[in-house]
Amino acid sequence: MSMNRRSALGLLTGGSLSALAIMHSPLAFAQAGATYKDPRAPIAARVADLMARMTLREKIAQIRTAWQGKGDMIEGLEFVPEKASVAFPDGIGHVTRPSDKRGVPGISGAAGGTAARWRTPEETVAFINALQRWALEDTRLGIPVLLHEESLHGYMATEATMFPQAIALAGTFDTDLMRRVQSVTAREVRARGVPLVLSPVVDIVRDPRWGRIEETWGEDPYLAAEMGVAAVEGLQGPGKFEMLREGKVFATLKHMTGHGQPEAGNNVAPAQLSERELRENFFPPFREVVRRTSIGAVMPSYNEIDGIPSHANTWLLGDVLRGEWGFDGIIVSDYGGVHELATLHHVAADLEDAAQQSLLAGVDSELPEGMAFATLEEAVEAGRIPVELIDTACARMLAIKFRAGLFENPYGDFQLAQRITGNAEARALALEAARKSMCLLTNGKGALPLRETEMGRVAVIGPNHAIARLGGYSSVPQQTVSLIEGLRQIAPGADFVTAQGVFITTSEDRSQDIIELAPRERNLALIEEAVEVARGADTIVLAIGDTEQTSREGFATNHLGDRTDIDIVGEQNALVDAMAALGKPLIVCAINGRPPSWPSVVEKADAVLECWYPGQEGGTAMAEALLGRINPGAKLPVTVVRNEGQVPSFYNHKPSARRGYLFDDASPLFPFGHGLSYTTFTISEPRPGKTRFATDEPVTVEVDATNDGPVAGDEVVQLYVTRTEASVTQPVLELKGFERVTLAPGETRTLRFTIEPRRLAIWNRDMVEVNELGPLTLSVGNSSASLKQTEVEIIA
Repeated sequence: MSMNRRSALGLLTGGSLSALAIMHSPLAFAQAGATYKDPRAPIAARVADLMARMTLREKIAQIRTAWQGKGDMIEGLEFVPEKASVAFPDGIGHVTRPSDKRGVPGISGAAGGTAARWRTPEETVAFINALQRWALEDTRLGIPVLLHEESLHGYMATEATMFPQAIALAGTFDTDLMRRVQSVTAREVRARGVPLVLSPVVDIVRDPRWGRIEETWGEDPYLAAEMGVAAVEGLQGPGKFEMLREGKVFATLKHMTGHGQPEAGNNVAPAQLSERELRENFFPPFREVVRRTSIGAVMPSYNEIDGIPSHANTWLLGDVLRGEWGFDGIIVSDYGGVHELATLHHVAADLEDAAQQSLLAGVDSELPEGMAFATLEEAVEAGRIPVELIDTACARMLAIKFRAGLFENPYGDFQLAQRITGNAEARALALEAARKSMCLLTNGKGALPLRETEMGRVAVIGPNHAIARLGGYSSVPQQTVSLIEGLRQIAPGADFVTAQGVFITTSEDRSQDIIELAPRERNLALIEEAVEVARGADTIVLAIGDTEQTSREGFATNHLGDRTDIDIVGEQNALVDAMAALGKPLIVCAINGRPPSWPSVVEKADAVLECWYPGQEGGTAMAEALLGRINPGAKLPVTVVRNEGQVPSFYNHKPSARRGYLFDDASPLFPFGHGLSYTTFTISEPRPGKTRFATDEPVTVEVDATNDGPVAGDEVVQLYVTRTEASVTQPVLELKGFERVTLAPGETRTLRFTIEPRRLAIWNRDMVEVNELGPLTLSVGNSSASLKQTEVEIIA
């Protein structure tokens, strides 16, 4: 065994989980009776007692998972105890996505889009309860099964509430809303009997070519951290705790790390990032969540950093995550991330070597099947892999089961699930979230809001006008509202006419591997039809953008999702040109997963409303925003570039960047934090509490926000800092505070921000984190490009 692997083993077997320290002590073996079954006993003692009773095969079973393997425990969709006992004689540690039909003949995946791929809520609860009853009553030790589901923007299962996509929620700049959204998600998941979800994604993202950009909270480390903490608090409950509360689920931080800036924007590609870049930008959201919550799980990223894939990176997962930050939960692999050490990255000789490397790095559970961990029994018995690696991972997996209360009650409650899932309260919250995610990008000559008495006949046209786009990691909710449905509900007396305009792709099945753009000739004919419809109208509303096929996770070479061209795809630009040529008011609803790098659209439209994927109630929210029933108040959580030649482009760049280009503009199409309103706001200059702050003092700032326009509205006040005269180069701006406020016409509110010293610390030339002395610029405004400044100083 190499020295690197020996040191990693030492770190793991002496790790932070207190159960490990007593696992092999005489006390553990001297326990009278089955201590692990006593809910009053300390979790460390329960883990130690149970571990002392387990065989090697039972331990390995606890760190493996079954997904396709569900087929070996069911007939049709029903769990069959006799089949499970034959296929899994040593128990089942972890089951992947009990709500989908993986394992049923003919079901190869369940990426969303069609209810045929999913169990009903009743079927899901029945499967989970039968599985857990078997685990508790028919296996030798009665160890319950851990189950996980996806919940990127709501529980990815039929009839659950689908909220706006992650990037849309980020644009709300509303952490309270995030907590409430995730709390509803948690209760819907837990009611069906699932205690773990694979969210949130706290990767910062810097490449719009990457198809997973919609899953993130944007480019800024501070915004991603604050949204991450809020999301975890909503899912798990606030603060530090040992036992998971009722109606809550353990969250999983994804994906550690560098995933959001892959080489050439290609999913899974290497992240060419230095340690300084990691510590300054990519680590902070993960670190902040670990610091402030009892986050249950972390998932490594698929990519490599400096030649080492994250699933085998002992420095990343061991030294940093478990060592420096003190993370004591479980590390679950991304789907296939362990065996890809051998099959994709070629740093492991075979599956056994891949299993050993990931265990040394700290991976505790191999998702989705555990195919590499299946080699462990033979390897341990032959002396090639030390049993301590299995013991360490198994102890952590058992601990989270005890913390979730699964040994006492692992069951779902269908009656409860039916009562709370997608109910009126959840639907109202989905609508509130959609309303708060509307971002007004342009509004030339006050084209919006539309006034029913003046807008006349409205032509609602485009590939997204009559379909509810939910985005990736979505299932089929109880109801959805498209744009045209929302308009007709909000303004039943108005005159709306419709046309398809174009189709974007040939299919709407988001699970489909090969994606084809709709035929050009057909689209050109549809554009002509749309022109005839629009010619008889007074106002044009265009619903254009993406589909769940044109912006998605590219998880395999035959299932791609990244693009080299970030402009709007297909004949949508031609549709915009044709509509603009009619000379009528032209309003664009951008319904999309990628940022709207659509320079021609922006130039020709009178107004552009960024809607992202607004969730199941999105049609109502979009209609309300267009008709002035609500006032858009969201901001952009990303910089929107003009073209892919500017990539990567982010607001918190270094002073030497963005110098300019020949024959093109270096400025973004829209800056980070941008978003307009139907009213006007004035934000005062920042007023610091004093002009000089010690290195261990928080910097305090006050600022006044005034609505000096005619209607009520929301403004997001943003606080940035700039450090100069530092020992290493610093970004031109860094977000350090934000607050979304609702102001009536004429109302002024004073906002108070506090920047803790740790938020001002930088990594100096010796890679030591320190709050250095020197000048500090405080900037406030309503976007990164519209700021007022003042100077303070950090002193000894």
